[in-house]
Amino acid sequence: MVELVKFLPEDIQAIISLAEWNVKTVEGLKKKKELGVSNIPSIVLNGKPFCQSTIPPMEDLIQAIQDNFQS
Repeated sequence: MVELVKFLPEDIQAIISLAEWNVKTVEGLKKKKELGVSNIPSIVLNGKPFCQSTIPPMEDLIQAIQDNFQS
């Protein structure tokens, strides 16, 4: 999913922060639990899981980012 985010339009990339954690580490497992993520890979927007285990269509991700940015 990190690759998907890298292909977002520049105006969308400018309003997001990308972070990636390795769930094979203690830190990554703690972050997974903290974010409430049950499956990987996942995308979390504003601290809430948006998409887990499946890669969303680019249009859906862009819309979700825009909706979260405006709220």
